[in-house]
Amino acid sequence: MNKKTSLIILWCLIVTASTVHAQEERNKSILKSLTIGLEYRLKAGFNIGGTSPIPLPAEIRKINSFNPTTAFSIEGDVVKTFNNKWGISAGLRLENKGMKTDATVKNYHMRMIASDGGEMEGQWTGGVTTTVKQSLLTIPILAIYKVSKRWELELGPWFSYVTSGEFFGEAYDGYLRDGDPTGEKVEVKSATYNFDDDLRHFQCGMQLGAQWRAFSHLNVTANLTWGVVPIFQKDFETITFNMYPIYANIGFGYVF
Repeated sequence: MNKKTSLIILWCLIVTASTVHAQEERNKSILKSLTIGLEYRLKAGFNIGGTSPIPLPAEIRKINSFNPTTAFSIEGDVVKTFNNKWGISAGLRLENKGMKTDATVKNYHMRMIASDGGEMEGQWTGGVTTTVKQSLLTIPILAIYKVSKRWELELGPWFSYVTSGEFFGEAYDGYLRDGDPTGEKVEVKSATYNFDDDLRHFQCGMQLGAQWRAFSHLNVTANLTWGVVPIFQKDFETITFNMYPIYANIGFGYVF
């Protein structure tokens, strides 16, 4: 065995020993956390839902199509258990939320940009497409109730910071009344709108969910998040009704 081969073998042994030691230290930390009722979880899933007024106002006559788009989430949680029934969870979630809709509306207040670049505002009757996209940093704080060894229910508030948000669309094949529904009528083939700058940066709401322990380290998760603060800023008056984010999340979680 030459010197070069010996050095390679020695280096491999050192790396292996270091990896084993790190694994042992990690296992000791996890076991120590379990003795004081702490558990660490990592979740991943996808959001399905939309941003909507509740209930639907009279101005929205028909939903022609709805596409929830692809929106993912990844989350890390720390769970503190107090006894065999109750616990509390706090986490950090990175997530996307989005939707695309097409609706027929009547006397829907709208501010839009015509094809010639001019701005128009009034009561719109016709078709409207809307696209909503948001990226959020969310903190959920949830009470946990253990129904059984495999089932948990969770309920509590969440708080989000919107790192980026878009709200835009098109008004098409209709007419605009100036001022009110009896104002001057202007036929419009197509016009666009964009309210990105009018979105709030902070959102909050409630979360209701359940988790099922499929295996010793694997959970199947499902929850519903409901915003209680409108997505637009307080001084935004173009859309005359409040809109709230309502999304379901389905995913999997790993328990350390």
